[in-house]
Amino acid sequence: MSEEQPDRKQSGFKDKTRVADARERLLAAAKPHDRTEEVPLAAADGRALAEEVVAARDVPHYPRAAMDGYAVRAEDTFGASDRSPEVLRHAGGPGEADEEDGPDEVTPDAAVRVHTGSELPSGADSVVMIEQVDEFGDEVEVFDAVAEGENVAPVGEDVASGQHLYDPGHRLRPSDLGLLKSVGVDTVTVRERPTVGVIPTGEELVQSNPDPGEVVETNGLTVSRYVERWGGRATYRDVVTDDHDALRAAIQRDLTKDVVVTTGGSSVGERDLLPEVVSDLGEILFHGVALKPGHPVAVGVVEETPVVMLPGYPVACIINAVQFLRPAMKEIGGLPRQSFPTTEARLDRKIRSEPGIRTFARVQLREGDEEGERIATPTRASGSGVLSSVALADGWVEVPEGREGIPEGETVAVQDWEWSA
Repeated sequence: MSEEQPDRKQSGFKDKTRVADARERLLAAAKPHDRTEEVPLAAADGRALAEEVVAARDVPHYPRAAMDGYAVRAEDTFGASDRSPEVLRHAGGPGEADEEDGPDEVTPDAAVRVHTGSELPSGADSVVMIEQVDEFGDEVEVFDAVAEGENVAPVGEDVASGQHLYDPGHRLRPSDLGLLKSVGVDTVTVRERPTVGVIPTGEELVQSNPDPGEVVETNGLTVSRYVERWGGRATYRDVVTDDHDALRAAIQRDLTKDVVVTTGGSSVGERDLLPEVVSDLGEILFHGVALKPGHPVAVGVVEETPVVMLPGYPVACIINAVQFLRPAMKEIGGLPRQSFPTTEARLDRKIRSEPGIRTFARVQLREGDEEGERIATPTRASGSGVLSSVALADGWVEVPEGREGIPEGETVAVQDWEWSA
């Protein structure tokens, strides 16, 4: 059971927890799991490594030509110039040797034709670029001297056998998968994706064709897709009505998940039952955050499982999911908590905010008059029920608690919260 909490239904949200403090409490309860699985490379994009990876072989594993041209002994080209080329014997090349015998051997005063990526013939130590030679029957005129190793990729130039590549916790990207395949890795051991039960609540919610007084359920769908995008595995549940017993059963059903997240029913109205239900089952960590829009968010813990109670208004739901659910999932799943990419832009209107409240102002971006300049037009800092204000925005500007708005003309960082990491 939770400790004594303020009666929100009587007092409202006079006292709100600062965003950083609320997140710290949640992360302290979000214990990283230790489950791992082995997956093929093709299925490993975006997954967090569970162990160190080292290269099993050299790349390249043979000395290869880095340019189209002729493989030679560097010393045979010394003194070559446009006025006085060195003349070498044409000793073969691609298509002229038996493939089973391997590449032709380069003997003194000989040259063998090679293509970029070709294995360097034995005896050769460099490659003269094709632009620096002329062919005349069985002879090759070289017009530029090369140094030993020039235009040659040595064994292990890209990756050396035994080289450390990645640490545990590294989130794999497509380029990583290509590198791993090149060094002979076919499967990787990764952290299992954190599991999240997504429970939309509200007796007014329907899936389609709403009558007056009914609302189409969007929050559960949106949050479940964010869970997948952020590296988790979502179970998107049917709508649960505003009934104490039904809500209790829904939360208990999903306590096998790493996180339970609900949408709606988190405020202080008569039908906002979730904080009371979670308090009865476990402990409330906080209820009400100094954040706008979306202060009526709550987080609790039931049987060591974090329960994130998101507000029912769509914008408030999304902002709080980004601020609390996303970092909790990253912590549990061992994924790096990367900052969102930002775009610098000049405000063409003032953003209003209250001191002591962290505000998320939605903006749209456009090109300015000067080359490379971006202009940010604030659309809304309030209006937490207007879903189009986030869906049609290009990002949001985060106004810290210590500021009372941002004036017109100031350069701001516009966060792309839709970024899929």
